[in-house]
Amino acid sequence: MVKKKGPDIIDKVLEACYGANKDSLFVMSLMHQYEERGWLTKKQMQGLHNMASKVDGLSTGLLATLEATILKLPNRDKSSIEIKAPEKIKDEKIGNQIQAILAKYPQHKTVLSFQFKYEKNETFTNAETVALEKFFKLLV
Repeated sequence: MVKKKGPDIIDKVLEACYGANKDSLFVMSLMHQYEERGWLTKKQMQGLHNMASKVDGLSTGLLATLEATILKLPNRDKSSIEIKAPEKIKDEKIGNQIQAILAKYPQHKTVLSFQFKYEKNETFTNAETVALEKFFKLLV
């Protein structure tokens, strides 16, 4: 990022904050990052503005310019992307087989577990589907 021509407002504000509180690690960290990279993030500038507003003797023009610089920067809010799984369609054949078996044998534990899984819209594994078809052929 190339620095713009004209007075460096951020550097002046950083020096004023450092002069007011030489023990502030936050200001020293911002000064180091600004010297290394030549720019600060929007959140870092907002933190600098909050600290600079508490410094006595800092001109309101510098604060206003810093605030205007902050407002120019874009917001980088990352919205979460919601990925919706497609609605699982119940297999009518499985439902009919379960109902037919339970009509004759209402206490069949395996088929009752299949019915519970079917009502919860859970997918059937191949082994479960084969077992259900086997029960259907044998019992119905």
